[in-house]
Amino acid sequence: MSRRLALLLPLLLLAALPARAESVVAGLSQTRVSITTNFAGSEILIFGAVKRDAPAPEAPPLEVVVTVAGPSTPATVRKKDRRGGIWINTESVRISAAPSFYAVAATGPLERALSQTEDLRHQVSIPRAIRAVGVTQETPEAQSFIDALIRIRSETGLYQELPGAVELDEQTLFRTSIALPSNLTEGEYATRIFLTRGGEVVDAYETTIGVHKVGLERWTYLLAHEHPLAYAILSLAIAIAAGWGASAAFRIMKS
Repeated sequence: MSRRLALLLPLLLLAALPARAESVVAGLSQTRVSITTNFAGSEILIFGAVKRDAPAPEAPPLEVVVTVAGPSTPATVRKKDRRGGIWINTESVRISAAPSFYAVAATGPLERALSQTEDLRHQVSIPRAIRAVGVTQETPEAQSFIDALIRIRSETGLYQELPGAVELDEQTLFRTSIALPSNLTEGEYATRIFLTRGGEVVDAYETTIGVHKVGLERWTYLLAHEHPLAYAILSLAIAIAAGWGASAAFRIMKS
């Protein structure tokens, strides 16, 4: 009898937990992006609905926040100064991990949709997504280097902050689109959707988008990284063949 009670106890405790009043049901227009030799970028449509177990409260209003994050890698940011009439690197800061791509879209301003506490907990905003633990303590001006990294990647479309880009109909259906630039890093792109009310996260949903090289692009990448000697010999042979072909064509045209 005691053994049966021990088996039923976890189920009873789970049933006693309060059910989520609102939850995310979401989908993507595509879960895989193929990088080919003529890849010029792509666009991901993210859509979904809010599932409710009870009528939606009138206030505070529901907000939706969507993030898409590429693989995180270390980054070194350098500062140049003019010394002796030339520009040289004088200072640098190494950031432990920064997403290669990051987009955050919301139904309105992010500071309205998400409190600072929830932003810190879930690392939603662009500055929070960059892991620079201990850097600001080691280097007094480290924050200016982090700001420079955000500015540079924002100018190339790798970092995107999109307030008001998520459309929410009747507090139930939502959709947004995220533009992926051509200079993407290969890997898994984590996609998160947050429902918030009054700046607090009500529910969250997470999935991934696979971004991978295919065809000749993939073959060349694997050859260069897994067989560097063969890649070097092949590159040299192609260069010699191209040079010989150009020379032969020039001789024929001259004759």
